[in-house]
Amino acid sequence: MRRVRGRAVAAYLLALLVVSPLLWFSLSAFRPESELYDLGWPGELTLANVVYVLTEVPFLRYLANSAFVAVTVTVIALFLHSMAAYALARMSFRGRGLAFASVVATLLISLPVILVPLFIVVRGLGMVDTYAGLIVPGLFNAFGIFLLRQFYLGVPRELEEAAHLDGCGHWRIYWHVILPLSRPMLAALAVLFFLANWNSFLWPLAVAQDESLRVVQVGIASLQGQYASKQHYVIAAAVLAALPTVLVFLLGQRWLVASLKTTGLR
Repeated sequence: MRRVRGRAVAAYLLALLVVSPLLWFSLSAFRPESELYDLGWPGELTLANVVYVLTEVPFLRYLANSAFVAVTVTVIALFLHSMAAYALARMSFRGRGLAFASVVATLLISLPVILVPLFIVVRGLGMVDTYAGLIVPGLFNAFGIFLLRQFYLGVPRELEEAAHLDGCGHWRIYWHVILPLSRPMLAALAVLFFLANWNSFLWPLAVAQDESLRVVQVGIASLQGQYASKQHYVIAAAVLAALPTVLVFLLGQRWLVASLKTTGLR
């Protein structure tokens, strides 16, 4: 019993050690400029930093751009990825194994490697400084296709056979059988996709020079140069940008943990 309590105390202390820098950073958004680098509790808390960022900087525009891009990419990607994963898991066609191997192989390629050729393609399509340029390149995610395929391999084939007997084709089976069963997995992937697109920086920086198309991460980077001597504004902006990600993670953590526990690798 004492050993269990000792482990619990050690775990709480470790958690506090990990979270304390985040708490201090969050508290710094409400500190006066004169107390920004103090380690203790501030003498007073103020909303002036947050109000300044929201009123004197087009930060709401940055938040809206990030929200629009992240939500659009997440919705479209989940729909396309689920169809691709269903085809790779349940449909028999020549080259299926090669197609799946090609998809998984793209996990080895990072964005900086393909940044220049991707930008050339996007510029050739006339999508520079447009929402399409921010959205379309982010639709493909090999990890999402891989995870959904592994999940669909575990779906009992008896369900599909029963649907075939009722006269359902592949599309109706996908829409009425497979898709409802994969809601927990889709919810988990929605959290991952939203967080990844909300936090994206390199590609939005390269493809969108128009200030009205800036996403929140690029906007914070611009604030760091513009307000180099006013770090309390930058910290307030960073805390505002982190709030949606925390909210999305808290709402979706149950499905995220469940999907990681139940998805097997075959």
